[in-house]
Amino acid sequence: MTTDSPFADRKVIVALDFDDRRAAEELVERLGDACDSYKIGLELLTAAGPGLARDLAERGHEVFLDLKLFEIPNSVAGAVRAAGALGASMVTVHSMGGTGIMAAAVEAAREFPRLRVLALTVVNSMTAGDLADIGIGADTEEQVLRLARLAVGAGCDGVIASPREAGLLRRLLGPDRLIVTPGVTLGPDGPVGGAVAGSAGGGAGGGVVGGSAGRVVGGSAGRVVGGSAGGHARAGTPQAAFAAGASHVVVGRSIARAADPVAALRRARAAS
Repeated sequence: MTTDSPFADRKVIVALDFDDRRAAEELVERLGDACDSYKIGLELLTAAGPGLARDLAERGHEVFLDLKLFEIPNSVAGAVRAAGALGASMVTVHSMGGTGIMAAAVEAAREFPRLRVLALTVVNSMTAGDLADIGIGADTEEQVLRLARLAVGAGCDGVIASPREAGLLRRLLGPDRLIVTPGVTLGPDGPVGGAVAGSAGGGAGGGVVGGSAGRVVGGSAGRVVGGSAGGHARAGTPQAAFAAGASHVVVGRSIARAADPVAALRRARAAS
């Protein structure tokens, strides 16, 4: 595990959840110097290739490659090295793949001092019913904590989880590990107030929001994938996530679809 994060504490990462490079570049241009951290996921990477990630890193931006790697250890290690060569600062691996692939990712990342390996615990769209369907009897929170313990044991720098689990995870992981929460949305007038919903591990309260899934046509901004919560069943607000102990939140549609993306980003940051 590396020791000095390239990210400031309590940071907002803007998700480039588009299906083409031009739309992503338009948002980056509109945000200008206001944003220095971007997430690139599987859809944009598959549609546009790795060039955008490399270009953003070369321009001085922090790049979070959300690859959710789930393969044999050798393949995961190779993908992590490729992410590091692109200049990425964060890369994700599926913790459900077990200690072997997480440890392989951590070892591969040692070649790149700035690269953080984050373990995805339970995908934010999953519910307890979904876990039961694949033979996991634990509820969502129990499974998140179990996988987080595995991630720490494998040497991962942090975890990916929903705002609902951030409080539990902060109590488990202590002050230094990264807790990155996707599925974060803004209310119509900025972040909705309130603390985190119902976590037994600290930070209980309101602030978890829903929102329908689906695909939204974003006009000149390109097609933004997902509805208000982007298909995240366990979504929340920036205030909820930061209050619970998240080190970073990932905000996509609330910024990409805003009339003034810079103002939306500032509202998200105000929650920290």
